[in-house]
This record gives sequence, C-alpha cells and structure tokens, in this order.
Amino acid sequence: MRIQVITHALLLTLLMVTLATIAAAQDKTIILVRHAEKADATSQDPELSAEGKQRAERLVKVAGKYKPGAFYTTNFKRTRETLTPLAAKRKKQVETYDPRNQQALVDSIMKSPFKRHIVAGHSNSVPGLANLIAKKDVFKNLDESEYGVIWVIRIKDGKVRKTEVITY
Repeated sequence: MRIQVITHALLLTLLMVTLATIAAAQDKTIILVRHAEKADATSQDPELSAEGKQRAERLVKVAGKYKPGAFYTTNFKRTRETLTPLAAKRKKQVETYDPRNQQALVDSIMKSPFKRHIVAGHSNSVPGLANLIAKKDVFKNLDESEYGVIWVIRIKDGKVRKTEVITY
C-alpha cells in the first residue's frame, strides 16, 4: 500500500514536471523578415546588393536584441545572406526550410527547445507565415520593393499574445 502511494506520488510529480516543460516550451518569440535587397532581379538566385548587405548588417542590431537561438532561411542566397551576419555574431548555424510547407516550419519551431527564432523568407511567404502563426488572415504579401519590415510574434502558453510590425 505504501509503495503504491509513493509510486503514485512519483508519477504525479513526473507528470507535473513534464507538463511544466511543455508549457515553457510554448513560450516563443518568432521574428520574421523578408530577405534584404537583391542584386539582380533577373537571376533566379541573386545575391544581396550592396544596399541589401547594409540592411543585413542593420538587422544584426535590430533583431539581435531578441537574441535568437535558431535561424531559418529558404534555400536561396538572398535569404541566407540576410541572416548570415546575425547568425555569425550569435555563433549559430542557419537551417533551411521549404516555404511551400510552412506548417512544418511552425511545428518545428514550436517543438524546439529554443525560445527565440528568426526566419528569413520572401515577399510572398513571410506575410503568410505570420498569418499562419497568428491564426488570422491579416497580413498581405509585400510589394516587390518593400524590404524593411519585421514581424515579431510573441507566444505565451502556446497562444499568440502580441504581434508587432517594425521597420528597419
């Protein structure tokens, strides 16, 4: 009888610790950014222009204050080059994601042990990703000439609590 009581107490304690860990893992800050200016609009995979490289350096200061622990880009030079300066400063690797499967990215972020994430995408993918995370259809695709927008989405206890749109 006494062993059963101890066993139940231990199982209950284990369950509470597990639930607390899951709840803590659901507290996230997700930073979304479109890649910086590209050098050549005719190329399928252009690098950043000089202006784009300057914007990527500004991103180090603007997004760096959030101290992201995980970095995600599409498999294009312009998205990788946008996050590379910040990833290098934070001594982090950049992971590639498929913008056609944004739910997989969101699932990966939510399961990740990291609390702060930054994602670089495109004018037609980042707003949709913000809508997917926020569970609202609020943000529209960016104009082709619009580069300086950042979404900061804060999730507490698994629910979106605040979405900020800032420029840099």
